[in-house]
Amino acid sequence: TGRYSFRTGVGGIIGGIGGSGTLDTAEITIPKIIKALKPSIGRAHIGKWHLNAPVPIGNLQFPNKMGYEHFEGPFIGQLTNYYNWTKYTNGVSSTVTNYATSENVNNAFSWIKTHSNNPFFCWLAFNAPHEPLHAPPANLHTVSGLTGTNGDINNNPKKYFKAMVQAMDTELGRLFDSLKTINKFDSTDFIFIGDNGSTPRTAQITDTSRAKGTVYQYGIHVPMIVSGPSVSNPGRVSEALVNTVDLFATSLELLGINNWQTLIPINKPVDSKSILPIIKNTATEVRPWAFSEIFKQTTDSDDGKAIQNNQYKLIDFDAASQPQEFYNISSDPLEQNNLLTRTLSQTESNNYFYLCNQMGSLIGSGNYCNTALPVKFLDFYGNDFSNKIRLNWAVSTSTNNISFDIERSNDGIVFQKIGTVNSASNSAAINNYFFQDFNCINGNNYYKIKQRDLDGRTTTSSIIKIAHGKSNTQISVFPNPAKEKIQINLNGTLGATYQIMLQTAEGCNVYQQKHSFSSEGIMISTINIPSGVYFLNFSGASEQKTIKVIIQK
Repeated sequence: TGRYSFRTGVGGIIGGIGGSGTLDTAEITIPKIIKALKPSIGRAHIGKWHLNAPVPIGNLQFPNKMGYEHFEGPFIGQLTNYYNWTKYTNGVSSTVTNYATSENVNNAFSWIKTHSNNPFFCWLAFNAPHEPLHAPPANLHTVSGLTGTNGDINNNPKKYFKAMVQAMDTELGRLFDSLKTINKFDSTDFIFIGDNGSTPRTAQITDTSRAKGTVYQYGIHVPMIVSGPSVSNPGRVSEALVNTVDLFATSLELLGINNWQTLIPINKPVDSKSILPIIKNTATEVRPWAFSEIFKQTTDSDDGKAIQNNQYKLIDFDAASQPQEFYNISSDPLEQNNLLTRTLSQTESNNYFYLCNQMGSLIGSGNYCNTALPVKFLDFYGNDFSNKIRLNWAVSTSTNNISFDIERSNDGIVFQKIGTVNSASNSAAINNYFFQDFNCINGNNYYKIKQRDLDGRTTTSSIIKIAHGKSNTQISVFPNPAKEKIQINLNGTLGATYQIMLQTAEGCNVYQQKHSFSSEGIMISTINIPSGVYFLNFSGASEQKTIKVIIQK
């Protein structure tokens, strides 16, 4: 569907412990869009379905209702026996005694042969490697000493898992060789992905509580390989963030369907970002963060949400009693050092608030920014007057605050303390403070605020730049609070170019663009910007001003 789990309701394993919602047949899918926009392209799902239960019997038609012209495979995720299992072919059941991985490949190639003269989309979903850890046929792997007894499996689970992986690899090779016999291999793009991390007893990490079924890295960070004629400069390795939802847009655009957005209902937004620019080597990334989640109908301690950029990752568990966790995954990929157990550095704090705010904007409800951290700056701005600069800031209430140090710089690099404002705790939700700098110099002045608490922790605000004594330009913003747009009026020079940036309190840009000033002023749309407090940074050739803007939807 290209949609995150909280939108579809499928947040866990269908039929697993705690249970999960099943996929609604009203969802828009890859094969539905292919059928509508390019019906000549074949559409098949081979292998496990695992998006609905096989009962009642009407459910067996669900793969075809979701747009596939051909479905062939088991409905369940875990087979009890890979050599004796039930396969459904377009709703009709049969008993299969062939090894499941081999049968999947046989079925995939048989269907592809019927489309040898046309493009096709084939989703091939293997059941293995998976529990139960039964030994594959000996001709598909080279792992020795597998007796197949329960005792041997329990004592050597990783050996059996390795054999199953190798069996899958061997059978994929057979599929590739088979495609070559019908001249389809060189014209076919392949996307290979894992679906989750290994189970605790097959995981190759020490802390196996962070394996499959969790939103820790080992549970969600999986292999991905893209190969085929669409890949420019093959052999590359990309560090780009990719979500599984991105396969939606990518698959459609690889098939030349670039107008898929026309079929997306406004009430079913798609989260997918096409990675075709990375495949074509025209871009190094397509998304600034990646989101993952697990939730079940019966909530347990593993249920939660995770959001990460290339360096940091925030985990917010669904259980209110579980504290958040925050990791530097570039230096701590096994997530052993929760940064929230100590004072965050400025860089860490900036990334924390960026990620928690992005999570809140995505989900559309709830506050994922933990105000129990060293105090959170809710806003910070300044105004230039003829004889002084007045700084204003607001922070979340905390009885643990002591004071705020005000620091100034003329280059934005070296700062000196110029004053202190004592903290005043009260019952209000927000504490507002101000400081007036009567000794500011003409030119650029940079300011930041450092908060101190009783535990000796400090938090530093973002840096703001205020030009003093340089310009008499008057700027006004209307309406403020704003809903769908803000109009900027000024007495500037017609035709002059101004840089406009709209930032969160943490300094993250939500809008940045250059505008040429006209008599009608400058208009910015805020339709796609969430409600909150922002700062409009306005700069020209020799001036910069900051105005606090409130957006209320």
